[in-house]
Amino acid sequence: MNRKVLVFALTLMFLTTMMWANGASEQDKGKEDNVVVVGLAWNERMQSLVQAWEDYMMMYSKEYGDENGLTFKWIANVSDSDPIQQASNIDDLIAQNVDIIVARPHDAAAIGASIRAAHDAGIKFVTFDRSSEGIKPDAHVGADSYNQAISTAEYFAELLTENGVEGKVIELMGDLRDVNAILRSKGWHEVEDRTDAWETIVQVPTEWNPEKFRSGTANALEAYPEANAMFIASDFAFSAVQSALEAADRFYPVGHPKHVWIATQDVNPQGYDGMKGGYIDVATTYDAYFHAVELVEVVGRLFEGEDLGGESFLVAGRVATPDNVDKLENMWAIEYTE
Repeated sequence: MNRKVLVFALTLMFLTTMMWANGASEQDKGKEDNVVVVGLAWNERMQSLVQAWEDYMMMYSKEYGDENGLTFKWIANVSDSDPIQQASNIDDLIAQNVDIIVARPHDAAAIGASIRAAHDAGIKFVTFDRSSEGIKPDAHVGADSYNQAISTAEYFAELLTENGVEGKVIELMGDLRDVNAILRSKGWHEVEDRTDAWETIVQVPTEWNPEKFRSGTANALEAYPEANAMFIASDFAFSAVQSALEAADRFYPVGHPKHVWIATQDVNPQGYDGMKGGYIDVATTYDAYFHAVELVEVVGRLFEGEDLGGESFLVAGRVATPDNVDKLENMWAIEYTE
């Protein structure tokens, strides 16, 4: 399906949902026992990944609902990277008496208060993509970020060894309020310690801020001219890294003497382009479609009364390289561009 047609259709679905949510009385809602009202609290929409997730959730919920005799209604809001606003948005969803709240926490510690508030109101809560550090939700759905880093790092170790490269790595870390960022760094260093295939010579926090990806890369290259490799916690900001590498005359594809060996995570649209150009050597995918499928199925199980006990449902990624990236199915980055 053409992406513009898909987005238009999903937009109509979403608007219909909003009209239903605003117009239905609590009495009417209570009569529709097969209707699942899901409150979806995004922390931000800066990445096309978020739109892909939402589109896939709505698409798969129709398929899942048809198979299980359920109708899903979605009420979404976004907090623009403000944890206080996200808490307020979740309070709004609680006031609307949704059946289940799904939230992508901006702050893993702060989200606990919202989980408690939802539970006090008798509403089930699922964290998505980013987990809670404190109070447990009814379930968590996301990527297996630890093993995502392990699979990337293991491939990278073999790649450097095969090419006789003694890696001197600049690590661009994510936002350390995000458990995914912590787990990615943890997995990377475990493989480093086990294989001795490279040495991480500097760690650069980015807070998932593209400007910090750029400035961090530029400063690290200046301070450590011997650096010949990078581990980038996510390739969503790869154009910022590219800018810094170009300024330092270090942006060259594999096979060039000045090539900087790059391992990253996710295969976002920017990362896909970088990989196809031969600049990114390996990444493990962040599979938006499969995340959405898992989320809808977890929501359905909770709605039907199943106690999931706060269990985490983690989706494994797939190792992507310039040679195989176009052969992997359901690659959202090909359909959704920045």
